[in-house]
Amino acid sequence: MELQHTLAVLVVVLALSFDFTNGFHDAANAIATSVSTRALTPRIALAMAAVMNFIGALLSTKVAETIATKIVDLGDVSAIPDDPERQKMIMVVIMAALVGAISWNLITWWFGLPSSSTHSLIGGLVGAGLAGGLGVFFFELRDRVVMPMIISPTVGFLAAFVLMVVVIWLVRRRNPHKVYRRFRWAQTVSAAAMALGHGLQDAQKTMGVIFLAMLGVGWASPGHTIPLWVKLSAAAAISLGTYSGGWRIMRTLGRRIIELDPARGFVAETTAATVLYLNAFWLHAPVSTTHTITSSIMGVGASKRLSAVRWGVAKNILIAWLLTIPAAAAVGAVAYWVLHALLL
Repeated sequence: MELQHTLAVLVVVLALSFDFTNGFHDAANAIATSVSTRALTPRIALAMAAVMNFIGALLSTKVAETIATKIVDLGDVSAIPDDPERQKMIMVVIMAALVGAISWNLITWWFGLPSSSTHSLIGGLVGAGLAGGLGVFFFELRDRVVMPMIISPTVGFLAAFVLMVVVIWLVRRRNPHKVYRRFRWAQTVSAAAMALGHGLQDAQKTMGVIFLAMLGVGWASPGHTIPLWVKLSAAAAISLGTYSGGWRIMRTLGRRIIELDPARGFVAETTAATVLYLNAFWLHAPVSTTHTITSSIMGVGASKRLSAVRWGVAKNILIAWLLTIPAAAAVGAVAYWVLHALLL
């Protein structure tokens, strides 16, 4: 097997490893609210989230196509099969991008900060791509990544706030114990919807990276569909990662931002899931499930009173958000230079 093909296989393994870390890093996105309100036990919630992640990963490939074709510019793809040196360079770029993304995922996981696996991957691709001399689609990056990064959490916050106010008004004369019991049941559905949205969004990013590697080594062309084995392996990796759990971040989302009750948990999950579906099916934008659920939790908290949200914790999370793309890009660039020196 030639070096570029060996590197392509390593990229697939590394991409699935990233997918696994994405699963345990973002497990909290789908189930933290349900666990914190005791609507579901942790293990049942994790098992449900893993299954729904798998199903969601198979529903669409539009986000995967965005990652594969709208972030870094491979140039004349038709000439790649006849240029082994370019193939090697592209494989090293993708490997370095994954190193940057995985490194930032692990750093933020260790500190319990719900940063974005999506943006760590995109940052890694941009940093490694620029270091390797590839072009970057900056206008696509602005329209499909940066704008949704700003708009989606804002919409999540405002929509969750408004919906929570409506729910409070509708149940204002009902027995609180009965209301909470019913919302605990409803949270089973909303948590499943959130987990489905997580699979729909985040597993596709790994599919996109693997397909990008296939394009870069001449195993596919832009007109090809993403192979079934890529979909199934990405779905399985994120599901296994989800089931392994992400307890540090779960505590942050479930309790440190605001003490959630079942009604607020239901509204936060429902709002976040809706935002994820709209971006995946309509805009084809790779938005962050972490940003979306966190902003929705802040929105339902603010509906109680502004002081109910622990804004100090929120500030730390916001700092992690702002640092993610440049930090992952920097690690990706350094990883490219190191891997280029070692392998090429």
